[in-house]
Amino acid sequence: MRPRGLVSQPLPAGPLRLSRRRVLALAALAPAAGAGLAACTPGSGSDGPDPLIALARQARDDVDLITATVTAAPALGDRLTPARTARADHAAALEAEVARVAGGTPASAAPATSAPANPATPATTKAVTDALRASAEAAAKLVPTMEAARVGLVAGVVACCATYAEVLS
Repeated sequence: MRPRGLVSQPLPAGPLRLSRRRVLALAALAPAAGAGLAACTPGSGSDGPDPLIALARQARDDVDLITATVTAAPALGDRLTPARTARADHAAALEAEVARVAGGTPASAAPATSAPANPATPATTKAVTDALRASAEAAAKLVPTMEAARVGLVAGVVACCATYAEVLS
């Protein structure tokens, strides 16, 4: 007498037979697996300019807006300085990554602007939170298209901007 369940049944030597349920499950997972593998390909579509250049420019614009807000309302300095420092760090890191991929220096990747991109935008805390939310959304849209090596940098920008926008609102 042989105990049931303790000894596995031998596999047939013929072709592997799959149930209809298993075939349907595998077919349902195939597009997701294909999309996941496509997102991890080494090339991120180098047809146009590096998308990190726009993120670095947006980070510099955020720094300029925060600086203008602190200048207009010095009492907000303690509250806004960490966000300004973080966005300056983002700009530097993004520019360094663009330069690394291009083989140049960070200064040549995306020059810093001397004036805010939207000078008509009033320098208020609401303007800063709106700019940070816009930066988070722009970076979040890029995450699925980024190479695996760059996802962490862009996702860090998303998380930081979203957090500061929430804290400042």
